[in-house]
Amino acid sequence: MDLKSFIRDIPDFPKTGILFRDISPLLGNPDAFSFAIDGLAKLCHTWQPQVVAGIESRGFIFGVALAGSLKLPFVPLRKPGKLPGETLKLAYDLEYGSDALEVQRDALAAGQRAIVVDDLIATGGTAKAAGELVRQTGAELVGYGFAIELADLGGRDRLVDAPVRSLLRYD
Repeated sequence: MDLKSFIRDIPDFPKTGILFRDISPLLGNPDAFSFAIDGLAKLCHTWQPQVVAGIESRGFIFGVALAGSLKLPFVPLRKPGKLPGETLKLAYDLEYGSDALEVQRDALAAGQRAIVVDDLIATGGTAKAAGELVRQTGAELVGYGFAIELADLGGRDRLVDAPVRSLLRYD
């Protein structure tokens, strides 16, 4: 199945000069989405993960489905103030500002083999922060999995701490 045919290009969104890769058609087609999750599972299972950590918000979509496919627990990595209980927080810089992610302190166990999943990797700033946050819990980061990679933005090069796999690549 040609999954790129289910990704819609939206020029000048969210601002002029940006070509947005819209996953809505992929999400709207159960066969294509299932095929994508199966593909991600094949890419990531060799790392022998014990848990899937997904980045808010579209990483939740792919992360929960991937965790279900691999029969693993799912851990959300959220924007600040969205999780109850004691959390760990990591602030990070982006090319256009700053942001932060949080995880519940007890969501991951020391030594647990974790993968970080998101819908897309662009410059890699958010994914790098997610990986660092996973490591702060004491878990072992064993890989990053993405549905889409915007290769020309170099995000993969920032993720030197674990292997990176992506289902679709745009150069």
